[in-house]
Amino acid sequence: MFRAGVRAEIGTGLDIVGEAGSVAEAIATIRHTAPDVVLLDVHLPDGGGPAVVAAVLPELPATKFLALSVSDAAEDVITVIRAGARGYVTKTISGADLTAAIRRVADGDVVFSPRLAGFVLDAFRDGGHPPGMASSVDPELDQLTPREQEVLRLLARGYSYREIGSELFISVKTVETHASNVLRKLQLSSRHQLTRWAADRRIV
Repeated sequence: MFRAGVRAEIGTGLDIVGEAGSVAEAIATIRHTAPDVVLLDVHLPDGGGPAVVAAVLPELPATKFLALSVSDAAEDVITVIRAGARGYVTKTISGADLTAAIRRVADGDVVFSPRLAGFVLDAFRDGGHPPGMASSVDPELDQLTPREQEVLRLLARGYSYREIGSELFISVKTVETHASNVLRKLQLSSRHQLTRWAADRRIV
């Protein structure tokens, strides 16, 4: 229903070459159509929007990504921008403003809703970061995929595997796989060590 609303708002001013309802569909559609701009939801079923950017951008570097999400959390904004998106706007944006934002991103500009721009400036200015976000130059964190970073943060906050699966729209088995990968990559042996590791970096 939301995608239908977006089509109705921007379809008269822009050419819409495809749409998708999940990470897997999005990756396949983008590879097939090679659009100028991808309007990307941060929280997609079977994986987050950053996973789409990470999968597609190396293959199609000319394609630009603009995040459109109900979330205005600093963590979501920084995660998708670090993945390679060129902007982030919230779903309260008007149709006319959204069309203008897409055109600006296509032209090479970066676009943020006013409140969200501050998160990005704080995150990258002088190597600093807003509360709840790791530094953008943490080599250990950077070896994790965007999805693994999401799982890491929820694990460190005490979420169960089932709760993480519900939060991220993935199966418990998939959560277990991500958690195992996180521990292996960070060379940690327990969830307790993981929580301390995250706390030391102000990720939780």
